[in-house]
Amino acid sequence: MKHVLRRWLRRYFSDPQVLILILILVAGFVVFSLFSRMLAPVLVAVVLSVLLDSLITWLMRFNVRRETLVYLVFLLFVFVFVDLLLIVLPLVWRQVSELIRDLPGMVSTIKATVSTLPQKYPGVITEETVDRALAILSEEIEGIGGGIVKLSVVSAKGVVEIVVYLVLVPFLVFFMLKDKKLILDWLSGFIPEERGLAVLVWDEVYDQFFNYLRGKVLEIMFVWAINYAAFAALGLKYSVILSMLVGLAVLVPYIGAAVMFVPVVLVAFFQWGLGAHTTWTVIAYLALHALDGNLVAPLLLSRVVRIHPVAIIVAILVCGGLWGFWGLVFAIPLATLMHAVLRAWKGTAEATAEQA
Repeated sequence: MKHVLRRWLRRYFSDPQVLILILILVAGFVVFSLFSRMLAPVLVAVVLSVLLDSLITWLMRFNVRRETLVYLVFLLFVFVFVDLLLIVLPLVWRQVSELIRDLPGMVSTIKATVSTLPQKYPGVITEETVDRALAILSEEIEGIGGGIVKLSVVSAKGVVEIVVYLVLVPFLVFFMLKDKKLILDWLSGFIPEERGLAVLVWDEVYDQFFNYLRGKVLEIMFVWAINYAAFAALGLKYSVILSMLVGLAVLVPYIGAAVMFVPVVLVAFFQWGLGAHTTWTVIAYLALHALDGNLVAPLLLSRVVRIHPVAIIVAILVCGGLWGFWGLVFAIPLATLMHAVLRAWKGTAEATAEQA
């Protein structure tokens, strides 16, 4: 057994480039685990700078200097960013206020509906089950109420943080675009010279991450737009909030769409009951989700490394449990990273074994 383990270690860990790659991955994991919350503006800025840098690279084909394009693209980004804040934010805030105002009526409707279930389905649903469900519902409502009170108490701090992020993120994006080479050269100075394997993995992961990021941004915008058009045409309340959440839910494949199905159906039920409008809302949601899953997502993400659905779900569960929201956002890129690392590692080990 000892000889088998020694031979395995010699095959997969004898190359110093493998050890350097493992060291880089461990260091990145530790930093991300300990400081992900504090580095949230930096992560957002990195994502935005990668998208904008691709636009700059594309425009450089027209023989325009990069320095000039950095300023032009950044000004375009600020213009779009401010317009979104001035147009979308008031709509979201207005519908959130309406939701808070209508929440007590929704709760009363739920309680009234649940209370009639033992009479409608005797022997299947008991009054004890209903009482237990209503007790859990009351606890959840109290939790929501407490959260709203807490939010109102710390709202001043939250507003300050949002303002700081709104100023800090564009500032970081500008300098990441302007000094991209300087930043990358500075970071590479901390990595040993024997980094051929790490560079190979980085090039592959960067390409896959960019394709995934660009595809997901376009998918979010498309899903948000078509769902908003459908909800608004049907007259569904809170269409801006619901369509925005449905769009963001595509960040979590398979699970996100299923989770968002519940609030969409509940809002339709509260507004229209079990009528034709609710049925059309369900049909529209399922049809648009099928369109996204079978046409839009494969078209936009065709260049991304294909990972088995089981691996994607495991990555979502693990990363979400470790890092919360950011873990869900970066679950697939991290799974792509691990896929590239394992493939490069295996290839290096096989090449070393053949030389031996």
